[in-house]
Order: sequence, then structure tokens, then C-alpha cells
Amino acid sequence: MPSSKNYKRDYKRERELQLESPKSDNAANASRKAARRVLEKKGVVSKGDGKDVDHMNRNPKDNSAKNLKAMPKSENRSFSRKGNAKKYSKGIGASNPPTQRKYS
Repeated sequence: MPSSKNYKRDYKRERELQLESPKSDNAANASRKAARRVLEKKGVVSKGDGKDVDHMNRNPKDNSAKNLKAMPKSENRSFSRKGNAKKYSKGIGASNPPTQRKYS
């Protein structure tokens, strides 16, 4: 437990767990980096500008131009990842982004 007085981090174990991450995680990370490079080429973001590339439909593998937008890191990372989170607007949670809403 990190808060205990005699806690000692096991860096070796943490690294082993990190290396065991599934290939899909690696693919999603590579796709997010590719999305940033797309917006860097367009001149929307630059290195060290404090912005994140947001995938509006929450799918990191969808790097189409209409799905990407730059936003401040504080805004992009400020919502809870729980199902009832309200990133988009009132009544729409993180697990139900606007692109997946059903219209009645």
C-alpha cells in the first residue's frame, strides 16, 4: 500500500506487468500517436503546446479528419472514465458519446 510507512515500490514487477500488456493496447497507442502526427502536419498542434488530440467518437483507431480535434490537455483529461461521466453534454456519458445516441 503506497500510503504505509514501510511501503517499497516493486519496479521490477511493474515493468513485467507493463511488458505483458496486450498487443491491442500497443496498436491503440500507435494509432493515437499517428493521429497527433496528422494534426501536426496540418499545423493544428505542435510539440509542447499543451494540447491533446481528441477522438470525438472515442475510437483511437479512427483517425479520419472529421473525428480529430485539438483541445487543451486539462479539458480532454478532466472527466471521469466511469459510465455515468458527463464529458459531452447533459445526459450523455462517456460510454454513450453523441455519435452513438439513438434518436427517437
